[in-house]
Amino acid sequence: MKKKVPVVNVADVETANLAGLRLDATVALADLAGAVKEGLLGMCADVGLMVMAQMLDAEMTARVGPKHAKLPGRLANWHGSTDGPVVLGGRVLTVSRPRGRTVEGKEVELDTWAAFSSKDLLDRLTTERMLAGVATRRHGDVAEPLSAQVETAAKATGRSSVSRRFKRATEAALAELMARDLSGLDVAVIMIDGLDVAGSCVVVALVITTDGTKVPVGLWLGDTENKTVVTALLADLSARGLSADGGLLAVLDGAKALTAGIKKVFGERARIQRCTLHKRRNVKGYLPKELGSKTDWRLARAFADADPAKGYETATRIAGELKADHPDGAASLLEGLEEMFTVRRLGVSGRLAATLTNTNCIESMISVARTTMGNVKHWKDGSMKKRWVAAGMLEAQRNFRRVRGCKEMPTLVAALRRTTAGETVTADNYSQTAA
Repeated sequence: MKKKVPVVNVADVETANLAGLRLDATVALADLAGAVKEGLLGMCADVGLMVMAQMLDAEMTARVGPKHAKLPGRLANWHGSTDGPVVLGGRVLTVSRPRGRTVEGKEVELDTWAAFSSKDLLDRLTTERMLAGVATRRHGDVAEPLSAQVETAAKATGRSSVSRRFKRATEAALAELMARDLSGLDVAVIMIDGLDVAGSCVVVALVITTDGTKVPVGLWLGDTENKTVVTALLADLSARGLSADGGLLAVLDGAKALTAGIKKVFGERARIQRCTLHKRRNVKGYLPKELGSKTDWRLARAFADADPAKGYETATRIAGELKADHPDGAASLLEGLEEMFTVRRLGVSGRLAATLTNTNCIESMISVARTTMGNVKHWKDGSMKKRWVAAGMLEAQRNFRRVRGCKEMPTLVAALRRTTAGETVTADNYSQTAA
């Protein structure tokens, strides 16, 4: 006779929706002898499969009654067993499960089986590994070590299986991103930027709500970061509920197409803040090394000046000094200079001003997307590009924190609402308004 280990009481069987049912699982030591040699994970997997089998039997008993019992008014009966797939450690394993049929001939559905056979966990695990840079051929190598018996019977770790699961998961990610209802978001800031993916430009959008929460909201594919693509993206966001009625701050990298698209869709309700870091880099690129470093330091101080009028005056003076010997550098500095001080003119200061005067928030998200796409060597089509970028954006969102200086967001929100409800402030009269 086999020795039995003490009974394991699985008190919580909520997964199987067996309210009030107490499950007693008995596992023979002899059955575990081989699994113990494979290590703790192998043993746990084998024990888990035994417990799962008993949970399935327990639920079937609860649904249709004990096997062979003669019950008056019985509505269903045991109907043998069948094989089916369950997810285990990043693999698919075929196991036997009990079947039941009602007196009308319909299959008895077991909630326990639905939970253990769900592919959601497998798809999520596959996506995480792919985004972490694990090649399709290496998924079997990085999977948790299980017993030799389980490894032999397991499947769905081949390149084709992994690729199909990842495609299915990224299609779902793209659909989720592009279908998000934005009407429930109280948006104060929108950031737009583009990234090059194998010769195509994918324009992406990130919003910041009034409490400082960052939310990726959409992407659009085009050949370049042009006005048509940006306008189409913004129109889609507006159709999904993005509103600028209470005022909206748009933080952009300086591309004219982005500014034109914002103004076309949101009009005067949107305030444009150009990225000061992009401006400094552009100006520095026109100047000799020593002069460029000195000018960059002076511009950094000017853009960070708590008094926007004084900062604007300083930057204008620097442009005047550069005009004679470096006219292109001066022209680069003066282009859109008024929009370098929008956040400061709205009365925002401190850490929040440092956050919203550049596009670091969205560039950080884009850098995650670029990293996840690092191992892709062959791009099939635009749909594949969009799927990978969407997956990277949602992967970045998992680690999002509220923006630095989020406690100062009420100041920005109040200022945006005042300017929207009161006097119209545009890029053409910023300096006069500030004065």
